[in-house]
Formats: sequence, C-alpha cells, structure tokens
Amino acid sequence: MIRLMLAGALLFASLEVAAAQTTLRVGDQKGNAQAVMEAAGVLKDVPYKIEWKEFPAAAPLLEALSAGAIETGLVGDAPFTFAAASGAPVKAIAAIRQTREGLAILVPETSPIKSFADLRGKKIATGRGSIGHQLILAALEKNGWAASDVQIAFLAPSDAKIAYTQGSVDAWSTWEPYVSQEEVLFRSRRIITSEGLTPGLSFQVARPEAIRDKRAELTDFIRRLTAARAWSLNNIDSYAATWGRLMNIPTAVPQNWLSRAKIRIAPIDDGVIADEQSTIDLYFRWGLIKQKLDAAGIVDRSFTDAIAKAGL
Repeated sequence: MIRLMLAGALLFASLEVAAAQTTLRVGDQKGNAQAVMEAAGVLKDVPYKIEWKEFPAAAPLLEALSAGAIETGLVGDAPFTFAAASGAPVKAIAAIRQTREGLAILVPETSPIKSFADLRGKKIATGRGSIGHQLILAALEKNGWAASDVQIAFLAPSDAKIAYTQGSVDAWSTWEPYVSQEEVLFRSRRIITSEGLTPGLSFQVARPEAIRDKRAELTDFIRRLTAARAWSLNNIDSYAATWGRLMNIPTAVPQNWLSRAKIRIAPIDDGVIADEQSTIDLYFRWGLIKQKLDAAGIVDRSFTDAIAKAGL
C-alpha cells in the first residue's frame, strides 16, 4: 500500500519531465540517496537518466559540483557554508533533517578518554570545514576553550581512519556511516555527539544553471527522494539491507545508523535558514570564513511545493 501511494505521488511529477531523455548527474556520499531510493522503489520509470557519482565526503563532492562534473548532491551544512563562502556556484534546494546522534567524536574502546574535557591537549582527526570540524568548534565554544586547547589533524575520512586505527590521533570527529562502522565493527565509543551543539542539518544542493536548465528533472528527483525518505522511516530493515549490499558493509552497520537517525527531507523554510545562519556565524566567529554570509542568499526556496506534495 505504501509503495502504491508513493507511485501515485510521483506519477504526476514524471509527466512534467520533458519527453526527450536528459541526464541528471547526482553526487552521493556512501550510497546514501541511491540506497534509500532503490529500497523504496522510486527509481523505476524515471523519465531521465540518473548518473550517480560516489564520494567519500562532502568536500570532494562540492569540488566536483564547482567544476561542473555533477549538478546536484547531498552535503552537510558546514561544508556547504565553506563552499558558498569561497564563491562556489551552489545553492541549497532542500534540507535533510535527522537526529544529531550520528555526528560524534569517537575514541577507541580502550582509550582512557571519557569526555570532551579529557581531550584538552589531545589530537583529533576530522576534515577541514566538515561537520566534524563544526562539532569540534561548537564544543570548544561551549566549554570556553581556545582553538589551541586541542590539536586538529585535518584528514580525509580514509586517512583519518588510518590515523585513528594506528593511534596517531587520540580521537576522530566524524559522521555517519563512519560513526556506526566504528561503533559496530570496532567498538569505538562516542564521547560527545552534536546534540545541543549543532543544527544537524544537511542539504541537497545544486548548481544554479541546473536549477534553471534542469528544473523539471531536479523537481522530480527531489520528489522521489522525499518520498523515499518518508518510506524509510517505517522500513529501516529494507533500507539497511540495500545500503549494506551497495556498500559491501555488514547490515548491522546501517541498522545502527538508520534506527536512530530518522532522516527526512524538509523544505527550505525560515527554520532551516535560521539554522544555516547559525552555522555561518559559528564559522565566521572562528575565522574559517572571511565574510559573514546571509543564509537567505545561498538557498533556493522554489522546491517547497515539490517536497510538500511528495511527503504526503
């Protein structure tokens, strides 16, 4: 019944896409969007071609978008802010809301570190401008610490994993599915999450020319993704199985991640803009960006109806 409802909600969207088949180049992180859309069955009868491109983190995805190699993709609010401040041609067209338990600072099972307070003077791995970096800054600010009170090692996820495993760093500030991989497969411990510290916001972003020239395709894609996310809230097992197969990772990992994440698509509304402004302000206070952006200027609210209709 749920699948029939999704199909009905998406049928009219497909009819809006031009008859001549076009290609929408979509950036994904660790099979995130592709897996949920496949599991929900919303990729059937897409009237255009989706060309998926996989990325390990938001930074390389945003670099590809800036270079024109992709037209849309999923990124966290922090790297989006970093990219927008650097002048990248990018707009947020939909928001992704979820719980904040999956953005965390991890330590190995045997580490003597028990809380953030124990990290003073210690080395933490994360990506520059990432949501992991955002979490560290927010935690420093909450505790009244200076940037020099911890050592941040800026590393891509693959390099951070090696450094963390080898003990070259004391902790790793990272996001899903890396957090669940470490918890489930290696018994790492979360000593702090972003609950109460950061908005826990991600965005579906797009190049301005794609918004202009491929609006029908983007609108249809957003509708399908919104419907898939709504389906996934009550079908975690199916989603986890599909994601595990695509990523060749034990299903227990996505089960751990998805059972607590409660991921859903939300329109770009006043609340989203206020949360994005808080991220901009945080990065500006810490000198990561040199200009204080206006959040309303880097988002596109014109996909609100598409999200509302698909989220029925």
